[in-house]
Amino acid sequence: MAAMFIGEYFHNLDDKGRLAIPKKFRAALAKGAVVTRGLDDCLFLYTMAEWKVLAEKLASLPFSQANTRAFARLMLAGAMDVALDKQGRVVLPEYLRGYAGLKKEITVAGLYNRLELWDTRKWSDYTIRTESARNEIAEQLGELGI
Repeated sequence: MAAMFIGEYFHNLDDKGRLAIPKKFRAALAKGAVVTRGLDDCLFLYTMAEWKVLAEKLASLPFSQANTRAFARLMLAGAMDVALDKQGRVVLPEYLRGYAGLKKEITVAGLYNRLELWDTRKWSDYTIRTESARNEIAEQLGELGI
């Protein structure tokens, strides 16, 4: 069964760019993981199995379309294999930390098949905006049958 990531966790990035992964997620990531550029100024962290599914989908898209190429480049070219160390930490490459503006305080947000890694201030701003628009969002999702 695939891992299910849910919840919000708050951790600090150390001086070497290492982030402690919440203990409840470590077993799912023990066989390897991939971190890449995400959307909304965060990073996405996938199990190796989930990453392979996503990468195969991206590779199967028609590369003749500019938006497809751009999205595939964003996700694939920026990706990096990461492994948990004995303390349950992963090293986040400097170029990815810069992309997401990760400095010290990090929010690890579980989103079912991936973890999102956010600068805590950006996460707070994002959730405030989203919570204030919750009724409009719910209405739009209702149109999709959710």
